[in-house]
Amino acid sequence: MSRQGRNGKSSSKPKNKKSGKRRDEAKKESVAREKAPAKKKVSTPAKPAMPKRISNTDEIRLNKYIANSGVCSRRDADMHIAVGSVTVNGKVINEMGYKVKFEDDVRFDGARINPEKKTYVLLNKPKGFATTTSESKGKTVMDLVANSTTARIKPIGRLGRGSTGLLLFTNDDVVAKKFTNSKTGVSRLFEIELDKDLKYEDFKKIQEGIKPMGKLIAVEEISYIDGAPKTLIGLKIKNTGNSILHTIFDHLKYEIVRVDCVQIGQLTKKDLPRGHWKHLTTQEVNTLQMM
Repeated sequence: MSRQGRNGKSSSKPKNKKSGKRRDEAKKESVAREKAPAKKKVSTPAKPAMPKRISNTDEIRLNKYIANSGVCSRRDADMHIAVGSVTVNGKVINEMGYKVKFEDDVRFDGARINPEKKTYVLLNKPKGFATTTSESKGKTVMDLVANSTTARIKPIGRLGRGSTGLLLFTNDDVVAKKFTNSKTGVSRLFEIELDKDLKYEDFKKIQEGIKPMGKLIAVEEISYIDGAPKTLIGLKIKNTGNSILHTIFDHLKYEIVRVDCVQIGQLTKKDLPRGHWKHLTTQEVNTLQMM
């Protein structure tokens, strides 16, 4: 309520001048802040990322390579490396931590070793595939067994691009060497079709051994096939390739029309359709190793 003065007129309470002044100053500061340019944030430069060390997955420490091959433990492998029992590509290696590639020739006490599990794959090869590991030869047998294993297997022996039948793949050097010996190697049975009947006198010549260019070629067996024309024969020989077959029949003036490998040692095409592969059973591997 207003109070009456002495003259009878009402008067209101006087305003606080100091508080009003402070409000005016605060308002001016607020306006000034709004008009002032915004301060730029100074960002701290990021530290440069350290380059990642790229490891070569194709390489493996030599002691691990030896241990994976089943020769000995990694610790013992270091001892053998130190005394010079290990060579890589023909060179003695004494360096600890030395790295090798899977395709390197690593030998322990002179014998080549392999860090992969021994793998054996049997293929019934169709026509049109070259027997090679080269990628520049078009379609190869390696394309047919690409999904069979991660091991570095290779074909043992050869079948021509137009030939068919059994072909064995492995990373077992011991078994592979058996096939490279024409005297003590593994027998392969071929079914061969000729352009004309095989004369009996030529049959006997092959049976007794022929000497193209003065070098004896001996076969284990040769036979006519029951109920088939004389153009179709069976021939068993210890040899890694089928070029020897062409040598035999070219010498006797015959042309080979078709070659099919139907048996390797005791391995047959039973339950193995053309173009398919299978892993050998433990029994089949044991039989192969004992041959």
